[in-house]
Amino acid sequence: MPILVTGGSGHLGANLVRRLLDQGQAVRALVRLGSDNRALDGLDVERVYGDLRDPEAMAMAVRGCERIYHCAAKLSTVGGGEREIFDCNVIGTRNLLTAAREAGVKRVVVTGSFSAVGHHPLKPSDEEVPFYPFEEGMPYEFTKAFVEHECLRAAARGLDVVVATSCAILGPHDYKPSRMGRTLIDFANGKMRAWIHGGFEFVAAQDIVEGHLLAMEKGRTGEKYIISTEYLSVDDLMALFEQVTGRPRPRLRLPAPLMMGIAEITSPVLTRFFPNFNQRLTPGAIRILRMGRRADCSKAKRELGYRPTSVAAAIRAAYRDFARRGLIENPRKEIEVVDAIGEPRAEHNGRRNGNRETTISA
Repeated sequence: MPILVTGGSGHLGANLVRRLLDQGQAVRALVRLGSDNRALDGLDVERVYGDLRDPEAMAMAVRGCERIYHCAAKLSTVGGGEREIFDCNVIGTRNLLTAAREAGVKRVVVTGSFSAVGHHPLKPSDEEVPFYPFEEGMPYEFTKAFVEHECLRAAARGLDVVVATSCAILGPHDYKPSRMGRTLIDFANGKMRAWIHGGFEFVAAQDIVEGHLLAMEKGRTGEKYIISTEYLSVDDLMALFEQVTGRPRPRLRLPAPLMMGIAEITSPVLTRFFPNFNQRLTPGAIRILRMGRRADCSKAKRELGYRPTSVAAAIRAAYRDFARRGLIENPRKEIEVVDAIGEPRAEHNGRRNGNRETTISA
């Protein structure tokens, strides 16, 4: 029976699909019609096209599946679009979990976000620190907290559901690409002009995939598990980018308060008049970096047997994959020709069938 992966063409989904294929699993990937779905090109995957906000589409997507990985989400760090973010993340998750329960799906693993875990200023946050809803936050953060409520609601109604909480992902098969992926590309191409002080918890793509597989196998119903590789300051990240790309970091290091002031003025203008412009340091992103949030993933280690690998290896893997796809100008030769560290292969060579496709909603 196929395993359903929602958001199969996203960063996490693309890595998870490849891992499942390497295990010999049959995979069905839910993707949006008209989205950039190149991450699945050439893979032996059944593509189904549908929208999480469509209950009938979700009923058709889960049909015949015993296990589901719900990785799809609407991610945004800019202002506005609250209704769409809520409908995609919260109502979409409700629709999927309802369809899964009615179809008799055995287990669902839902991707959570570390931004929906409460912040403890004096020590790393674990799963027991509650999300505080009365401080400044981005719509995405609030919706991911509500997603966890939907998971508990579904569990109370009899569905076996587990949450695998992700931090900022670094690694290959980042086709959109993600915010961190674009940052690495800009750095490698000499287009990154400045950086700020701060830090965040990062997770290697292979680690978050492993965390999802372990949650499916060993996770307790209704529980969530934080999956992280390690905390990096922005200084640490710049040092790793230098090692991998061979380029020096930008000379300009702006004080975070100054950058916040600039972002608060420019971000609303860019969002309104240039909606397709990829903003890097939005007010929300700067706020998160300044918080320096750290994760305690001891629960995942203790209950799931999770063992983190290396962010440095994940950055090398991402660089090699970007170079292979022509996104790095004049890539380092010694990096370009080597397969991705931590991945079975830089380009998936498993079963191929030209993609089976099914449209399940207009």
